[in-house]
Amino acid sequence: MMQTHNIPGGLYIHVPFCLQKCPYCDFYSVPVSDTMTDAYTEAVCRSLRALREPNRTVDTVYFGGGTPSLLSNRQIHEILDTAATCFSLAADAEITSEVNPATVSLKQLKQLRTFGINRLSVGIQSLQDEQLKTLGRLHTANEAMKTLEMAAEVGFKNLSGDLMLALPNQTAASLEQTISEMITLPLTHISAYLLKIESHTPYAAQHMERQCPDDDQAAEFYLQTVDALEKAGFFQYEISNFAKPKWESRHNLKYWKCIDYLGIGPSAHSCWNDKRFFMPPSVSDFLAQDVPHIQWEDENPCTPEERLMLGMRLCEGVPFTWLEGKASLLQRYEKAGFLRRSDERIAFTSKGFLVSNRILSELI
Repeated sequence: MMQTHNIPGGLYIHVPFCLQKCPYCDFYSVPVSDTMTDAYTEAVCRSLRALREPNRTVDTVYFGGGTPSLLSNRQIHEILDTAATCFSLAADAEITSEVNPATVSLKQLKQLRTFGINRLSVGIQSLQDEQLKTLGRLHTANEAMKTLEMAAEVGFKNLSGDLMLALPNQTAASLEQTISEMITLPLTHISAYLLKIESHTPYAAQHMERQCPDDDQAAEFYLQTVDALEKAGFFQYEISNFAKPKWESRHNLKYWKCIDYLGIGPSAHSCWNDKRFFMPPSVSDFLAQDVPHIQWEDENPCTPEERLMLGMRLCEGVPFTWLEGKASLLQRYEKAGFLRRSDERIAFTSKGFLVSNRILSELI
């Protein structure tokens, strides 16, 4: 197994609060209150201090959720200050916060930038108001666009937007309209995800899959998105991620390249110091603990098989030598247009990503 301790790690802070839970979401989150966010901030800082490694370099910090923009600027500042005392925070660290257009103001954006946040990930999802209502989002298309314009106005250059595909009653035309408007915004990165109806969500209970495009239509929407974004200068570098040159998410690349990351907060996962573990999904337990409770998942993560599965999510693929002995299988899928080989690497094509799980099960 390749050691990654000498490579700068990443820090993930999970903020498990939402004003209203979206009906498709199965991430752990709870309703927000002012008193709870104060207690939560204190618990995050306690956890950082308990897991501190002052000599360990961290060059990415990511506030995810939930809705991180429900924390006050003071609370985010306190967490960042604590992180900087508990780890060696690189001078050029990429520090990201997810932002919900319904919960952020111009003043807050200005202060986030002052505190060191230098990348925003904005939950746009769609620029069709009717689709946003169906998704249970609290913002409008205009508010999403305004959020990005405000972010650019206060000096943010590294801006990402989320886009959801295969939504209920979505058409190729409505998707085209959303993409054509997104590419005019000051974005450097777009994450495009196919909607998946997860069990135990309101969408599953409502049998929302009946209103969603079928698998063939969803595949067409995905390829339509890849083509439209690449024509606009957003190049695909991972199954669901597109960036203008040199604007890839440094934090998320750690997940796919098996580089260490430490997750703080209820339900946050980590791959750190040759161990994979997570913090249980309970805000009340997290707030009550002086030392974070950790549940161990894997004492030997990042096996060759796992590195192959994660590496093949990237458009750069993996070294051909990782698949020695599979030449005939690789040639068959390359001929079918699902794989491509270049510079002694093998990678999925955009069409191949749609069936990647099936192909990987044969390769491993």
